[in-house]
Amino acid sequence: MDERDEMLTAIWTRVCARLRSELGDAVYRAWFARLELDGVAGGVGQLSVPTRFLKSWIQSHYMDRLLAALSAEAPHIVSIVLEVRTGMRAPRLRPATNAPARPSAAPRDEETQVRAETPRHSALRPAAADGEVGEGFSGSALDRRFTFANFAVGKSNQLAHAAAERIARGDGQTALYNPLYLHAAVGLGKTHLLQAVAHAASEASRRVIYLTAERFMYGFVAALKAQTAIAFKETLRAIDVLVIDDIQFLQGKTIQQEFCHTLNALIDARRQIVIAADRAPGDLEMLDERARSRLLGGLAVEIEALDLDLRRRILAARIAAAQQLHPGFQPADQVVDYVASTVQSNGRDLEGAVNRLLIHTDFGAKPLKLELAEEAIRDLVRTREPKRVKIEDIQKLVGNYYNVSRADIVSSRRTANVVRPRQIAMYLSKILTPRSLPEIGRRFGGRDHTTVLHAVRKIETLSKSDRTLGEDLELLKRMLLE
Repeated sequence: MDERDEMLTAIWTRVCARLRSELGDAVYRAWFARLELDGVAGGVGQLSVPTRFLKSWIQSHYMDRLLAALSAEAPHIVSIVLEVRTGMRAPRLRPATNAPARPSAAPRDEETQVRAETPRHSALRPAAADGEVGEGFSGSALDRRFTFANFAVGKSNQLAHAAAERIARGDGQTALYNPLYLHAAVGLGKTHLLQAVAHAASEASRRVIYLTAERFMYGFVAALKAQTAIAFKETLRAIDVLVIDDIQFLQGKTIQQEFCHTLNALIDARRQIVIAADRAPGDLEMLDERARSRLLGGLAVEIEALDLDLRRRILAARIAAAQQLHPGFQPADQVVDYVASTVQSNGRDLEGAVNRLLIHTDFGAKPLKLELAEEAIRDLVRTREPKRVKIEDIQKLVGNYYNVSRADIVSSRRTANVVRPRQIAMYLSKILTPRSLPEIGRRFGGRDHTTVLHAVRKIETLSKSDRTLGEDLELLKRMLLE
């Protein structure tokens, strides 16, 4: 181990100790025990985990805490990227001027062997060696399972599927729905559709690159450090289809400006852009305003929660895949119905449920009874995510309840019949959404955060003495959370 590796190991040891101390041993073991620091370059720390589920959970709940812990131990780290480790261990980060390291180790155990048998590649045509793009920059890995043929279509996602499939075909037309912006909660199929677009466009000999927001950030920072930023920009501007996932994680003013320039260049050249995030484009408060405006100018489609029929079909597909390796795995219809009706959160939890059922039957060696199924998926039922409340939904509901329009609530009007509903909507936005006071203020006609704070405190005080107001607030909260 050289001096640089020893330094990284020491930093990561201190970060892990800090996380364990701040979050507790149970939380650390559950979410951070398999997280690894692979390297640092240009102020970007590259971390990796073994599964998509871990990546998604950490990104949704702990990215800010993780960056704070890293920055506390290594102030030169100003941003982080998180990737899923493939069957062969990813190389440590190197400056882009070095020759890219090529993995050579064979899979070391049965689990990595199974992952290695699922081919993955970088989506770029024509592709350079090992998926490299430009000066050592490569697209994010694709999973060959994520195709249109393997995507279960239902009422909640049929519009998103239709738009993505039409874009992937191209049909010789200029860019359609540009950019196409898909948004949904975790595990509802955004990444599957984006990678399906990349696969189909690549097979049609169109030049396409698929990137996570973290990969875009790392590529740009590495190019700046290596003084190859022009080559980086030219590479992205020369493609036919740009696909970017998890855009909500795009950080840094300079990086966001470059992202905006890339959007403008590709759209002006009638090249197609497909983007996904966990929220609507108007809710990306931290994104550069010009970039957000470009996203709002395209087609934004929300993928809604999975209905019961779609959950059943997803379960059937997951069970069929498990049966290829374990033919004895035959869950009874009542077990499948129970899982489909109970695990309502997302497709990843449904896949996790199948894995738990498989393990609890010793890989199909014994029959699976309903009681055993209940025990197997108990943790998935307990951790079901609550409904995500949007500020615009709060504004609409409060407006309807008090007989004023949403336009009135976000306007500058100061009449009594508008001010109180506006304050109530601000209060509910603060307690029911993760948005900050400045973010809430921007969504209420560009008001200052002190105005929001005043409204929140006023409604809190009044609700303690005004019984009618307290009952109204409880009713509105129930209506928003149902």
